Amino acid sequence: MVECSISILTKNEGLNIEACLEAVFSQKFVGKFEVVLVDSGSTDETVEIARRFPIRIQQIRPEEFHHARTRNFAASLGSGAIIVNLSGDAVPASDTWLQELVANFEDPSVGAVYGRQLPKSASTTERHDTYDAIYGEQRIVKDPANRNEIGFRFYHFSDVNSALRRSMWESIPYPENFKTFEDLAIAKSILDAGWKIVYEPKAPVFHSHHYTAKQLLKRYFDIGHTLKALGIWEESGTRSSLLRGLGNLLSKQVSCRKSAGAPDTLLTSLGRSLAKSIGMLLGLNERFLPLALKRHLSSYRVYDNNLTR
Repeated sequence: MVECSISILTKNEGLNIEACLEAVFSQKFVGKFEVVLVDSGSTDETVEIARRFPIRIQQIRPEEFHHARTRNFAASLGSGAIIVNLSGDAVPASDTWLQELVANFEDPSVGAVYGRQLPKSASTTERHDTYDAIYGEQRIVKDPANRNEIGFRFYHFSDVNSALRRSMWESIPYPENFKTFEDLAIAKSILDAGWKIVYEPKAPVFHSHHYTAKQLLKRYFDIGHTLKALGIWEESGTRSSLLRGLGNLLSKQVSCRKSAGAPDTLLTSLGRSLAKSIGMLLGLNERFLPLALKRHLSSYRVYDNNLTR
C-alpha cells in the first residue's frame, strides 16, 4: 500500500531534476511512496532525465499549466493517503526529509505540513535574509482554535516543500480561481475549516531563485493583491507584524552590510527590499490603479480573464 504520493511539477528543470529525484530516492522512509511528475512542455532534457527513475510521468501542453489546477491534477494521479508537493528545482537536504514531513500526520487534526527552505549556495543576500525571517529553526503548529501570535506567518504556506492529507484535499482542493499563490489560498481554506497546519523545520530542502529588484516588485505586487483578495490583510495582527518584519529586515541588512564593508551589496539589498515594499503597497491598493497598469505590474498575469476578481 502506498503511504504517500510525491507530486513534482516541472518545466525545463534539466539542471535540477536529477539532484531532486536522487535525493527523493535516497530517503530513509518507513513506508512505501510513489512519485508522480507532471511536465508542462519542457524543451530541455527534463523528461529524459526523469525517465531514468521509477516514476510516473504525465506531460501536458504549456498552455494547459495553471498553478492550482495542475497541482490538483497531479494530486489526482496518486493514491497515497498523504500528498507531498516538491518543486522540481528543490532538493531535499537530508535523507529523513520525507519521514519528518509525513510524521506530523500522526495527529489526526493536522491537515497540512510544510518544511523549511534553505537558500542554495549561490543565492542572493535577499533570499538569505528572507528565508531567515520566514523559515526558522522552531517547529510551529498553527491552530485555528487558538491562533498563534505569529501575525502574517499564520497563513504562510509553500508548495515548494509541503504535504497534504488526501482526505482533506478531497474536500478542500486548491482553489482554481487563483492563478498563483495557490498555496496561500489553500492554507486560508484549510485553517478556516478548522484543520491545523504544521511548519516542520526538520524537513528542509535547498531551494531559491535569483530575483532582480524589478521581478521582486512585480512578485510582491501579486502577493499584496492576494493578501487583499483573501481577506488576510484585514486579519488581526497581519499588518503590524508584516510592517515590523520589513523594518527588522531593513535594519538587519544595514547592520550586516556595513560591518562587512560592502556598500554596493548594501545598496543592492536595500534596493530589493524597497522594491518588495513598493510592490506590496501597490498590490494592497490595486483598486485605485487602472487595469492597464495592474496588468503591467502583475508578474503572474492575475488580471487576465478576471481571475480572483
